[in-house]
Amino acid sequence: MNILGINAYHGDASACLIQNGQLVAAVEEERFNRVKHWAGFPAESIRYCLKVGGISATDLEHVALSFNPKANLNRKLLFTLQQRPSLSSLLDRFNKQSKSASLKEQLAAACYIQPEDIHAQIHTLEHHTTHLACGFLVSPFEKAAILSVDGMGDFVSTLSAAGEGNHLEYFSRTYYPHSIGYLYNAITLYLGFPAYGDEYKVMGLAPYGEPEYLEAFRRIIYPHGDGFELNLDYFTHHEQGIAMTWDGGIPKVDAFHSQELEKLLGPARQPNSELTTKHQNIAASVQAVTEEIIFHLLNRLSDRYNSENLCLAGGVAMNSVANGKITQNTPFKNVYIPVGAADNGTSIGAAFFVWNQILKQPRQFVLDHAYWGCEFSDEECLLALQAHDLQPLHLEREALLNLVVDTISEGKVVGWFQGRMEFAARALGNRSLIADPRRVDMRDIINLKIKFREKFRPFAPSILEERIGEYFEIDEPAPFMEKVFKIRPEKREEIPAVTHVDGTGRLQSVSRQTNPLYWDLINTFAQRTGVPLILNTSLNENEPIVRTPTEAILCFLRTHMDALVLGSYYIERKDIKS
Repeated sequence: MNILGINAYHGDASACLIQNGQLVAAVEEERFNRVKHWAGFPAESIRYCLKVGGISATDLEHVALSFNPKANLNRKLLFTLQQRPSLSSLLDRFNKQSKSASLKEQLAAACYIQPEDIHAQIHTLEHHTTHLACGFLVSPFEKAAILSVDGMGDFVSTLSAAGEGNHLEYFSRTYYPHSIGYLYNAITLYLGFPAYGDEYKVMGLAPYGEPEYLEAFRRIIYPHGDGFELNLDYFTHHEQGIAMTWDGGIPKVDAFHSQELEKLLGPARQPNSELTTKHQNIAASVQAVTEEIIFHLLNRLSDRYNSENLCLAGGVAMNSVANGKITQNTPFKNVYIPVGAADNGTSIGAAFFVWNQILKQPRQFVLDHAYWGCEFSDEECLLALQAHDLQPLHLEREALLNLVVDTISEGKVVGWFQGRMEFAARALGNRSLIADPRRVDMRDIINLKIKFREKFRPFAPSILEERIGEYFEIDEPAPFMEKVFKIRPEKREEIPAVTHVDGTGRLQSVSRQTNPLYWDLINTFAQRTGVPLILNTSLNENEPIVRTPTEAILCFLRTHMDALVLGSYYIERKDIKS
């Protein structure tokens, strides 16, 4: 049984393939076309997944798409009659719906066949049900409460539910125009971060400020029953829609706060202008109110469904700072947040919704690692190096690990390219830049040499799963870098490069079972230094994470990273022929 899952015509377009209930491949289109958050039809991703599965599109029994134009139709009609939204927003919505109607034609074109050759049943699924499926159906829990929170999908921003076995029970929905994701997005744009997906910059900026404007934000968003409401006086999206364009597949969102917001908080910051204490305090305030609303939603969900297990999904579930505080602020003890909690993961959720919900198959798969993308042999790595006139060292495993530890211990930055590429937004040890976390200057070194990004953004520690409790106040696994925890006060000076200004770290717990090579690398560093973690950031430079050996080499050549490892091959900058 072959099921293809697709997220199309939304940010982070992606595809996945499950065969007989097992995920075999998942990838985002941006990794192929090199356009961050690309939002069109994921043709390359589909071709890759089918190749991994050893099948063609004619072999597919089911295709699942993670949006449904007919979902919540009565609510949409009622809103249209009451609010009379602008013609442009209605045309934008109609355009997306018309694209979903031609899915079979687009799939056929992507696979170089005729539409009549595709015999798969096409499923268009409500957006948030695919988030719930990606949260629960691939989790390790037999029973759990589930919450999906994002900007907006199929006219819904929030959906609470419970899962038992392969059954989902839905509780409450929060409908357009009320959205905590829209609030965070609006403030991100207000603070002068214009790119799609820049919310993580606000999250990184927040610890530099104080929540001076928290009471103001409590007037903008507030709890309401099991959900919440926005004070729409501060926004324009309910009247004018949100000007969201996908020119060339690049998502772009225009500001949608009203003049009332600027009366409340002052003028919006212009991109690239100075970040002041006031901007830091606004970031701290929106983060604080976001956490309050999330904890309200979770506590009301806990009242509705008594379980210590929680599955969390949706774009707001990428707020790793809030995630790290859930077990202290709600009754939940075990929190599962899937890799690809944002819209990229809805392709996985859509496929498993078909398998477990529509086909009623029992659950037999747990998504416990991120390595579902492209991989390249040592031979392919060597050919790419030779094509760039590079003569690398070829090393056996132990020698390679020791040399890399030597290199980062000297204060150098190493590109680390191994195995199958990670799915979703974060590099987790297969397409990573790694460095020594003990160096006070390492954050500035990486930003200056390679990343060319804002200084306030933190870098993450990859830590041996067995030793989390030695360095973090909360001893919980975080395999997808999805939670921020307080670093123990006595350890902060030991690992300054991965300690944020508020004494926290967004950790990645590394399992020997799911990534033995990366675990061995960190363990080698631990045996040498006594510190069981390394600094990890993504192997890229203002672009999507690298996919191929050639992309890794080009990143190495145009930046100032000191060394690059491709599979078993090692090259240093000093070895480049001038």
